[in-house]
Amino acid sequence: MNKAIRNLEPKALWNNFSDLNAVPRGSKKEEKVIQFMVDFGNRLGLETTVDPIQNVIIKKPATKGMEDRKTVVLQSHLDMVWQKNNDTDFDFETQGIKMIIDGDWVTADGTTLGADNGLGVAAIMSIFESNDIPHPALEALFTIDEETGMTGAQGLQAGYLSGEILLNLDTEDDEEIDMGCAGGVDVTATGNYKEELVLDDTISMILTVTGLNGGHSGMDIHRGFGNANKIMNRLLFETFDFDINVVSIHGGSLRNAIPRESNVVLVVPKIKQEAFKTKIDAISKDIKKEFKTMDGGLVITLKECEKPAEKAMDTHSQITLIRAIYSAHNGVYRMSPDMDDLTETSNNLAKVLVENGKIQIDCLTRSAVESSKIDLAQGLRSSFELAGYDVNFSGSYPGWQPNVNSAILGVLTDVYSNMFDEKPSVVACHAGLECGILGTNYPDMDMISFGPTIQGAHSPDERANIASSLKFWKYLLEILENIPKRG
Repeated sequence: MNKAIRNLEPKALWNNFSDLNAVPRGSKKEEKVIQFMVDFGNRLGLETTVDPIQNVIIKKPATKGMEDRKTVVLQSHLDMVWQKNNDTDFDFETQGIKMIIDGDWVTADGTTLGADNGLGVAAIMSIFESNDIPHPALEALFTIDEETGMTGAQGLQAGYLSGEILLNLDTEDDEEIDMGCAGGVDVTATGNYKEELVLDDTISMILTVTGLNGGHSGMDIHRGFGNANKIMNRLLFETFDFDINVVSIHGGSLRNAIPRESNVVLVVPKIKQEAFKTKIDAISKDIKKEFKTMDGGLVITLKECEKPAEKAMDTHSQITLIRAIYSAHNGVYRMSPDMDDLTETSNNLAKVLVENGKIQIDCLTRSAVESSKIDLAQGLRSSFELAGYDVNFSGSYPGWQPNVNSAILGVLTDVYSNMFDEKPSVVACHAGLECGILGTNYPDMDMISFGPTIQGAHSPDERANIASSLKFWKYLLEILENIPKRG
């Protein structure tokens, strides 16, 4: 199937995407893809630099006749989200993504595809290796660690770029031009609990929540998808009366992915086992009914463990944990009063890890308004501190404030209208884009963001539209031909 993907149009884009997807490139594990990009720039004989934070910068002179145009920075991030289905046997650190064509889409076999932001990277590569695409002087900025902290963008210092315009190729709807985005902060709660020996008259069981859509914790947070951590916590809360004790909880994985799965090992008195099963079945039916429209694939299972547990969480710690998670806000907190249908502030209760006397709860709080972001984060802090946990804020990054007077915005809207005979949607998004951060050290750079249509980012359902990728490619080339002159 890889050969078939390489024959898709535009071939340069899909071939570079295929080459890129053969290289492991998870967030904070980008060593191989950094070297891949350095080799790419050196092979073309272009000025190639790796800055101290490990961003890769490649520069290409203007083509003949375009020397008087403003210099353009083409920017995408190298890392991708590593997510796979529970039953998929795949090692992200050693294997390349297994891509397949599914009708009008390219997707992956049980894993994330990496189109976010691999198609942007591949587009930049295709332009830089071309000998017949007209363009002004270009600077490619390939940042690292966008998905788990934006540390690449935060670490980029002034002086590495001279471009006056930045085109960020990292949005997921080809009908939209983004001119603003949300900022974010990681909220982490940690605590300890006592472990007690499991009594002889109990039975060990595993309770699982699977089959949820998951998705991007910014772009999809308003869609009403189920959060596996919240659903699991609800099941535990409603079964207090059965004297269960939690052995371990493994729910969710990455902060920027809505959790799709949760697994809890617990013990229940043998005398209450059947009643517990009946209660779980009844609650499950209610929850599935609530989510049947948006998460029709939800599966809740309860079965005996093959190996009996030896220790479990003490009852007091368990009640405190479950109540703390129940009180912690998840989902949309506030819609924008200024832009229709835009989520202003939200939280993703992304990961719950309970094991061996340790508790960790990871959240990602987003907002286009800094004060609202902190307000929600402080609410989460309060819930978790009341439970006795330590709370830490980290990885805070600013939003990108819209500039309605942006000159490059005018260029993009005019080009889009002329090419496709309709006006694009000019929006701000609830995802975290790097533009706001990059603007800290490059405040005079005119920035805009656009990209091909991608669905299900940050989940194994991620897919890239084939026709949209061609549309995006043609649009990008036309934009480069219409970059205004300096001065």
